[in-house]
Amino acid sequence: MERQIEYVLRTVEERGVRLIRLWFTDILGQLKSFAISPAELETAFEEGMTFDGSAIDGFSRIQEADVLAKPDPATFEMLPWVTAEPTARMFCDILQPAGEPLAGDPRHVLRRNLDRAGELGYSFFVAPEMEYFLLGSGDPKQPIQPLDSAGYFDLTTADMSSDIRRRTISVLEAMGIPVEYSFHEDAPSQHEIDLRYTDALTMADNVMTFRLVVREIAMESGVYATFMPKPMAGVQGSGMHTHLSLFSDGENAFHDPDNPQGVSEVAQHFIAGLLRHAREITAVTNQLINSYRRLVRGYEAPTAISWARNNRSAVVRIPMLKPHKPDSARIEYRAPDPAANPYLCYSVILAAGLRGIEQGYELPAEATTDLFQLSAEDLQAKHIERMPETLSEALDVMSDSELVREALGEHLFEWFLINKRAEWTTFRQQVTPFELERYLPAV
Repeated sequence: MERQIEYVLRTVEERGVRLIRLWFTDILGQLKSFAISPAELETAFEEGMTFDGSAIDGFSRIQEADVLAKPDPATFEMLPWVTAEPTARMFCDILQPAGEPLAGDPRHVLRRNLDRAGELGYSFFVAPEMEYFLLGSGDPKQPIQPLDSAGYFDLTTADMSSDIRRRTISVLEAMGIPVEYSFHEDAPSQHEIDLRYTDALTMADNVMTFRLVVREIAMESGVYATFMPKPMAGVQGSGMHTHLSLFSDGENAFHDPDNPQGVSEVAQHFIAGLLRHAREITAVTNQLINSYRRLVRGYEAPTAISWARNNRSAVVRIPMLKPHKPDSARIEYRAPDPAANPYLCYSVILAAGLRGIEQGYELPAEATTDLFQLSAEDLQAKHIERMPETLSEALDVMSDSELVREALGEHLFEWFLINKRAEWTTFRQQVTPFELERYLPAV
């Protein structure tokens, strides 16, 4: 830590950094920030910077407003798109005035769950596939304006979207975020950038940075980027399929070359935990009302809680293992979408998987048929549960979940439910264009 702090202080001086932005998120994963000057940097490292926590959703009540933002020097990076004056950023841990972690800090929640995995001898690695749309405008009063009509893997020579994606990748890599793949996704104006495996805390920071970089580069190009899961009807929505693995003593705990499933017993218990608790964690991995517009049949998003090796209709998939690369053994959880708070999303996924390992959950039978073609009755006959169909249903299931309550902590668990139920109540009071178009002329 001391060497990292020294590196930050030296870099700030050598590169003439004028502002350091301290980043953190609220409970819903909205990025928050305030800036300090280099003169305040040593104080920030030693004591943290005080601010009013009651101004941030879910942090503090009015009577206990003051909190501390303590920057993590390992997250120091320059902001390449800020050219007027050198500017850097660091993610912060949010603390109570006495120095204890704040219960409402999502970064602390993930740290706590990672510590729990460490007690069992595991470290948690993830790699998300980040999908998003580039649109002509972000004005909700205007019709959606796709920039292209291209499809999956389409390549064009003079495509504005391809150039925006290329510049986005350049900025990400300049900020130390390695990219594995990038391509045009299936829907018009939909794109995917896959981030390379790293530990879950670093990746959660990277996801937050990714979303800002994508929006910044889009704005510079005169267009609008959105991580809304389903901004357009009739096409596929945006997911955040996430590849997962546990490591123990430097080796991939999901790998077992002698197992016919292609993964170890540890991985099978982890998958079983994800499947058993999938409905409970969905309100966190898919936190918007709009998230459930994506989780419907016909658009390649998972609706049935099952697993498979090469069947993309299952919520958990075991990707093909590369020959002679045991470290590539992993599972893919296909439910999350890119609007989720990554700190909380990874926390509940990890908690569900660890529960499966600790209690030795048995892996159910593999899905060998196309689950997208099965009706609710067919799934029930096969004893396959379905994913929640609305945010309200997901919240009802979550509210009874001891696992999610423990993973998030009492404070954050209760606040999340209160906030999201209020959102659902507001939604239910609206009259939608669909209702007007369908009923007003006929009723």
